[in-house]
Amino acid sequence: MKRIWFILVCMTAGQLYAQKKTTAPKPYYPAAGHWESRPAGAIGLDSLKLAEAVKFAVEHETTMPKDQELAQIYNFSKEPFSDGVGPFATRKASSGIIIKNGYLIASCGDVDHSEQTHSVTKSFVSTVVGLAVQDKLIPDIHQPVGKLVQLIEPYEPETYRRPEDLGKPHFISPFSSPHNSKITWDHLLRQTSDWEGTLWSKPDWADRPGDKPQEWLNRKRNEPGSVYKYNDTRVNALVLAATAVWHRSLPEVLRERIMQPIGASNSWHWTGYRPAWIVLDGRLVQSVSGGGHFGGGMFINAMDMARFGLLTLRKGNWDGKQLIDSSWINLSTKPTPANPGYGFMNFFLNTSKKFLPSAPESAYAHIGNGTNMIYVDRENDLVVVARWIENSQLDALIARVLSALK
Repeated sequence: MKRIWFILVCMTAGQLYAQKKTTAPKPYYPAAGHWESRPAGAIGLDSLKLAEAVKFAVEHETTMPKDQELAQIYNFSKEPFSDGVGPFATRKASSGIIIKNGYLIASCGDVDHSEQTHSVTKSFVSTVVGLAVQDKLIPDIHQPVGKLVQLIEPYEPETYRRPEDLGKPHFISPFSSPHNSKITWDHLLRQTSDWEGTLWSKPDWADRPGDKPQEWLNRKRNEPGSVYKYNDTRVNALVLAATAVWHRSLPEVLRERIMQPIGASNSWHWTGYRPAWIVLDGRLVQSVSGGGHFGGGMFINAMDMARFGLLTLRKGNWDGKQLIDSSWINLSTKPTPANPGYGFMNFFLNTSKKFLPSAPESAYAHIGNGTNMIYVDRENDLVVVARWIENSQLDALIARVLSALK
């Protein structure tokens, strides 16, 4: 009998030991106000090669002006109606963070300084649209936007209408034309809508126009979904539609549903164009911009960008709470038929390794002008934030970071 009990005790102990050995450690999530750091060598990275990667990022800072208003002029001065209508700020030197297995293993520059992140803002746009889908405010992303977004009251500070205003519409109806009425949420998210119109003084045709000015006003209208075109005016049409659906300011939604739960700082600001105000339920609400093309967009520090990157890497889960449905992250990283290198805005995919040849094909990045990048690599449990680096050097930087993996 004693022999049997001894065998049972040994078996139970062995099972517990085996279970303890095979149970994966709980993923690490940084608490608000603190991000635990680990030495590179402690989690399987070559510290010397990692230092080389950081040095490379610092040495390849963009040559564009630090004054972002001046940089905007340099980038877009050849476009008609290209004047900025939103706020700009002067940036600091290049900065960045490397996160491995959730832990902070390297950084450079002022990672706590909030700066304009340009089109990385678009990933926050697609996130709040995803939350609207999650809450069933948008029942189907393949439904025409005009089914839900019909009459939007613009804010007009004048208290009366002038005689010359007679006959002009009282509301904005951005999805009522025969062409725009066919546009779905999916088309806008994938930048294949070919939305036509003028919004906040910016015509769609004036944003990155073709090289034949005589065709600008009479361009061919493409069937929604058929042609990819990166266009901030159309992004802002999506922002306006999402604001109308939420009946709230999108920065409020983002702060409450995403940024506070992931422990982001309170220093970020999501701004819009100065004319972009509407009336919702008797309140003035700004329809913020989806990037910094004409000013505005998200002003955020590198640490908060890294938190957002870690959230998308973990498929919307933050320490056991599913903030964004994993199915939305899957959709965001699904290639767009008209451009297989693009998912939902602003998920740039590495399809066929064309975007970042040195990275796994499954990797993706949130990209904004500057260049601002949040690189997300689920295969290597890696997030890299790089700010104000030459766009042509992104792959070389990632190649150096990956070479540090032992």
